[in-house]
Amino acid sequence: MNVQTNPLPAIQPHNERAASVWSSGGRDYEEIIRGVYDGIDTTVAALAPRPGERILDVATGTGITARACARRGAHVTGIDIAAGLLDAARGLSDGLAIDYRLGDAEALPLADAGFDAVVSTFGVMFVGRPEAAAGELARVCRPGGRLALATWTPDGTIAEMFAVMRPYMAAPPAVSPFDWGRPERLRQLLGDAFDLTIRVETSHYVETGGEAAWNTFVTGYGPTRALAASLDEDRRAALKRDFVAFHERYREGQGIHVPRTFVLTLGTRR
Repeated sequence: MNVQTNPLPAIQPHNERAASVWSSGGRDYEEIIRGVYDGIDTTVAALAPRPGERILDVATGTGITARACARRGAHVTGIDIAAGLLDAARGLSDGLAIDYRLGDAEALPLADAGFDAVVSTFGVMFVGRPEAAAGELARVCRPGGRLALATWTPDGTIAEMFAVMRPYMAAPPAVSPFDWGRPERLRQLLGDAFDLTIRVETSHYVETGGEAAWNTFVTGYGPTRALAASLDEDRRAALKRDFVAFHERYREGQGIHVPRTFVLTLGTRR
């Protein structure tokens, strides 16, 4: 795969802090992904990778979606701004020939129309400049190529979890990632370049309890980890209390079962 002749910085300056935050989860981020395996399986099945296809996984994280596509015989490139997650992805790839690259979803260092399909599972939605990222998804996908995105809904439990964390943040994000879970916003971002089909699905997070959920997120999920680290002891304890209580609302018997709605967007490049 050829890179652009005038390569941009791997990470744009305004995304350097986000890169550091997401990178901090390292290999422990894989435990976060364990909670969305079913959503990733649904997305990959809908994308239906074929042997020999060139597939780009944007915001690949620890590479679970890239690995699923590669096991179906596709030639996969996985790109992310988080070096720590990419290091983990390489170690978890089980000998699969996946090309993992450090790169910014808002300015992909990749050639025009270079991929048969582009996928992102709960990743590209967290960019700071959605129009730029949407334009890049379209640019690198060949005419007739396919798009598959999994994005959390604004009225689902992941959005509620972020609402639990919001009072402890110095400032909320300038752009809500959950806008990518609104069909009208997805059509605005992608509808000029892709023929879209949009539907709502549900992922299921099963854990032993709220305490275990806290331990998983504060260790492996960059935004929660960074937020907790920024707080004094009392505020951190209060965040933990609220985070645990939120998850305990979904207790069923010996554990918790948190339904997480997401939007599955499928597209064909015009």
